[in-house]
Amino acid sequence: MKIVLATRNPGKIAELRRILSEFADLQVVGLDAFPAIGDVAETGVTFEANALLKARAVAQQSGLPAVADDSGLCVDVLNGMPGVFSARWSGRHGDDRANLELLLRQVSDVPAELLTARFTCAAALALPSGESRVVEGVLPGHLVTTPRGGNGFGYDPIFVPEGETRTTAEFAPEEKDAISHRGRAFRAMAPIVRDLLAPS
Repeated sequence: MKIVLATRNPGKIAELRRILSEFADLQVVGLDAFPAIGDVAETGVTFEANALLKARAVAQQSGLPAVADDSGLCVDVLNGMPGVFSARWSGRHGDDRANLELLLRQVSDVPAELLTARFTCAAALALPSGESRVVEGVLPGHLVTTPRGGNGFGYDPIFVPEGETRTTAEFAPEEKDAISHRGRAFRAMAPIVRDLLAPS
């Protein structure tokens, strides 16, 4: 059974492959296996809308079940921003360093106790038939103003999960998968994948 992850982000592909590795009969491929499929514009204003846009487009173009996610960092003092704009907060899509530095400048005068935040992920599964499902995973925590750790990507170096002292960039990959917003969303998706893709 083959399923397409609607991303070309190598870090995300590796992470999602680890999370979905419990499916011994599931072959996970990224969009690099389908060079004719172009990038899908994330025009939605919610994580759920963007995840569905990507999953449906890739399922239609590939003829295979497709999984997509949209995720980001929601900072309470910024009214939930950067949110769906997390990957392009600085104006350049995927520039992790510029995004992180801009966010730190924006909260530089905020007291530490007010830097509550959460990582949110919406994961969507779409079938070529048009059938689809969406689930959500949330990881609450707070921000620190000095980046720490060399693992992960995006805002991981400044995010500390609730009950932890380490940033998510200081976690081993398997530790992060066990608690991450993406891990939570895709574990919630697992039984849906089984139900929808199981041979009839």
